[in-house]
Parts: sequence; structure tokens; C-alpha cells
Amino acid sequence: MSTPIERPATTAGTARPAVTVAIAADGLAIGWPDLRRTFHPIWLREQSRDPGARDRAIGQRLYDAWRLPPDLAIADATLDGDAVSVTFSDGHATRYPLEFLRRECERTVPDDLAGTPRPWDTTLAPLPSLPWPEVMASDRAVLALADTLAVHGFCILTDGPAGMDDAERMANRFGPIRRTNWGGVADVKVEAVAVDLTQTNRWLEPHADNPYRLPAPGYILLHCLRNDAEGGESTLVDGLHVAETLRRDDPAAFEVLTTTATRFRYVDPDTVLEHYGPLIELAPDGSVRRLRFNSRTEEPPALAPERLAAYYAARRRYADLLHAPENTLEFKLEPGQLLFMDNHRLLHGRRGYSLDSGGRHMRQAYLDRDCVASRQKVLRRTLGVDTDPWGALA
Repeated sequence: MSTPIERPATTAGTARPAVTVAIAADGLAIGWPDLRRTFHPIWLREQSRDPGARDRAIGQRLYDAWRLPPDLAIADATLDGDAVSVTFSDGHATRYPLEFLRRECERTVPDDLAGTPRPWDTTLAPLPSLPWPEVMASDRAVLALADTLAVHGFCILTDGPAGMDDAERMANRFGPIRRTNWGGVADVKVEAVAVDLTQTNRWLEPHADNPYRLPAPGYILLHCLRNDAEGGESTLVDGLHVAETLRRDDPAAFEVLTTTATRFRYVDPDTVLEHYGPLIELAPDGSVRRLRFNSRTEEPPALAPERLAAYYAARRRYADLLHAPENTLEFKLEPGQLLFMDNHRLLHGRRGYSLDSGGRHMRQAYLDRDCVASRQKVLRRTLGVDTDPWGALA
């Protein structure tokens, strides 16, 4: 908490009357109608966009922030319209948009995709979709797709081609595909010698792909080339909805699954992949960041019996929710459709299908989270959706 205000900041020009600024012993105190925050002098100094402090082209600092004097203080502050000018005890002077300072109060960690996730169950209708040709032709449609992923975690692209290389062309609208031991774009169909259960016709339970990788792929593109076999419907579960349901209805189970790291392992003749993490991973602010569930590859560690007993009970409760009909969307992809889904939020699966009734052939590609998020944020900036609060002041 701030110490008593030493002196108020001066006001120049036309200031917003609802905002107050004062110099406190421990920083710069700013008050909005619904929020009051004191900003540490070193934190403010590090945020300076002054030409002598940061490279104008890429925004990186031109000095070592850790070298700033530990006793740095605010010497003067002036509220001027939508910005506050600050002079520091080391002589550095710069300006800060009030919009930027307010955003920083509400932003503890960087956004992944910009947008507010909306948890869903089977009442979601209609299913989010966009025309494939528009996404290939228009940056605004690419942005609409990214925004849809931020809200719902998936989108079905319709009216597309059904060629072997078309999934990669769609992926390239965001960035380079994530190559794995499967290659760049992999076939998902029955193989004579299967090295993964996706290469069979069996039912696949809800799961996240590749939790044994570091990092795990962020997004999955599943492109339908053929799907005329009996069965083979795709299933989706919103892990965010399930996690929040568990948090509400069984806080003890939620706590166990967010604090117990389990292991995942994949092995074939040429590959050994191992990683670990909780089934429900939280961000520093307590929000759900990532969901893991893959019973085919999970290998829990040999923890104390009482801890494992609690873990297994909580995992069962989690799995029951993931398999609940009221949480499971089911639909059948058609040739030329592509399911674009968030591998850290959604759990996907497949109904079994008959080999005597036709065929099922999908092409699958992965994208890393950062390239999708970067593409969205660049488009939001270039298309004028987001404004940079530093714009006129940088």
C-alpha cells in the first residue's frame, strides 16, 4: 500500500477529471474511478519508449534494466490530457499514455490469442465455421478465424478443396507448420502396420495430442479428404468448460489435478518422447491455461499412495466429465472441410468406423501457438482493430 502522498502532480492542458495522479514515496499513484494503483519507479522507467531508451524499429531496450539505481525515485510528474509526463531522479524524462498504464493493471501475463474465451457444451449452436476460400483470399477472414479460435477454441472451414497439399496451404496462412517425427502433414487413415492408434479404425476417446512433446503442438488442422465409412464422427469437448465445472463442483479434485504433475511417454522404434505436467495447468492469475488428457500415453509417477489415491479419484472425476454426453459435440466432417482446433484447450476424439462400408482419410498438420497468436496480433494492428496507446507519443 502506498505511503501518504508527498505532493500531487501538476496538471497541464485538458486532463481527464476522473483520473488523479500523485507522487508517493514508493512510486506514482494513479487513480481511476474504479481503480487505484501505485507504479514502482523502476517499473515505470523500464517501460519508457523514449528514443534513447528503446530501438525505434523493434522496441527492444538499449540498456540493461538491471543496472538502474535501486533507489530510483520520481522527481516530478505532470498530468497532461491522456498522458502523464514523468521525470526520474536519474534525469530521465518521458511520457506514458494513461491507456497503457490502465492496460498493464489488468494484464498479469501476455495474451495468447486476444479475445475472451467462451466455455461451451453441447448447447453450442451453430458450430463456428468460415468458408475456406475466404480464409485463403482475405486477411480479414484469417483474423476472423483467429478471433473464433480465441472465443470457441475451434472453427470448421467449409467449401474447400480436398487435395493432399491443401492442409499445408491453409496452415501457411498463419505460419510454418510444426514438423514432428510424423513429418509435416501426416495421413490419418488405417495403415497395415499401425504405429499409432489413429492409424486404426478404433474409437478414440477425448484427448490432447502429443503431451509428451516439449512444446506440445498448439493447434491441430484436420483436413477431410474422404469420410464415407459408417461411423468415423469427430468429437470435441471444451476442456475449459470441464475444468471450470470441476473447479465449481469439486474444488478438492481441481486442486489435486492442478498441483500434481504426471508424465507422458511415446515410444516407437525410432523415437522416444517424454514430458510432464498437470492435467489442468493454471496461469499465474489462476485462470486455466492448458488441459492435458491422454490416457494412451500417460505414465503417472510413483508418488506416495495417499497422493496417488487422491490423484486417481480426481482424474476419474475429470475423465467422467470429459466423456459426458452433455459435454461432447459430435459431427461428421465432409470432404473439403477442415477442423482447426486448439490443442491446449479442446479434447478431441473419433467414433470407430467400419472398414467394410467405405473409407476415411484425413490429413493432419500442427501449428505452434506463438505463430497463430502473432499472426492474429499483427492483423489486429494492421487492420486497425487494435490501437497502440503509444502511437502519438512514441
